[in-house]
Amino acid sequence: MSSTTSARRRPAMFADGFSLGRLLLQGRAFFALVAIIVVFSVLSPNYFTVSNILTMSSHVAVYAILAIGMLVVILNGGIDLSVGSTLGFSGVIAGALMKGVTIGGSTLYPKVWVVVVVACAVGAFIGFVNGILVARFKVAPFVATLGMLYVVRGIGLLMTNGLTYNDLGGNAALGNTGFDWLGFNRLIGLPIGVIVMIVAAIAASLLLNRTVFGRWLYASGGNERAAELSGVPVKRVKVRVYALSGLCAAIAGLILSSELTSASPTAGNSYELTAIAAVVIGGAALSGGVGNVRGTLLGAFVIGFLSDGLVIIGVSAYWQTVFTGAVIVLAVLLNAVQYKRRPARAGGTTTPTPTAPVDTQPPAAVHEKTAG
Repeated sequence: MSSTTSARRRPAMFADGFSLGRLLLQGRAFFALVAIIVVFSVLSPNYFTVSNILTMSSHVAVYAILAIGMLVVILNGGIDLSVGSTLGFSGVIAGALMKGVTIGGSTLYPKVWVVVVVACAVGAFIGFVNGILVARFKVAPFVATLGMLYVVRGIGLLMTNGLTYNDLGGNAALGNTGFDWLGFNRLIGLPIGVIVMIVAAIAASLLLNRTVFGRWLYASGGNERAAELSGVPVKRVKVRVYALSGLCAAIAGLILSSELTSASPTAGNSYELTAIAAVVIGGAALSGGVGNVRGTLLGAFVIGFLSDGLVIIGVSAYWQTVFTGAVIVLAVLLNAVQYKRRPARAGGTTTPTPTAPVDTQPPAAVHEKTAG
């Protein structure tokens, strides 16, 4: 067999020959997760049990769904700092509806499916506003979403007067029971939150890898100017990715509120940083255009399993913050090493090329003749 044929059949990761360092760098999230499981299994016999794994996975589901929304924004070269407050606000909306809406002197109690739809619509609308600010008014993503973080959090505090909606189980006589189903019930042995996470991950993966929108997203994130010249509707893509991020934040907020059977306007505080960390640990490039759902899920599991493991072995909450922060800093450093050869994203520059591709990406220049 010729050397040319061998090179053609060699996996992309080893196209230039096998490299242990590259393998460890490429699979850092997976190896970190394995190391966490091994270490905490040794330190605590209760860590690696089926019941505890399922419990930890239900906690991870909130982070993972939030991170999937953050991933699509980062792939586009943006950032969304409002997801934490959107998560909390969607819970507040759900809590307010569960407690009843007074109209004309009578109080109405919507069905749970109505509560879920309204909360998700509110989250998507918040993301849509972010997208309009970034795409149409050219506001920097950091500034636009930071401002929205405070606006949404403030509205939530005003709605509740700083209080928490408790006991969201509903009342059978009022016909509004079932909200706690998301947080406590199981289907085929898996927590509902985990199932929602799996469905969201599959849907996001199909969206990124099997649709025109996914090709547009990778193209505009890799080189926005080149994508625009190729016919990609860059502004439309930006609006949609922020709307998707808001929708994911709302879903995560519903799951968290259901697990706690309460909704607080301060819920999700600093969760936006956790979502960004999961995406970075998963190998996505903060400059955009490189990343995948698989890596983001691994990043979320690394953070979730590490946090829960520290709790199980009785580590102080202060040290938990230190360890989690150290993992995030290390992930960012490795991210910088992996993509150090990538040139700056700007008009007229060469197309960014990662040191070691995270996944097979769609072509950078796409011209799809479609209504979008």
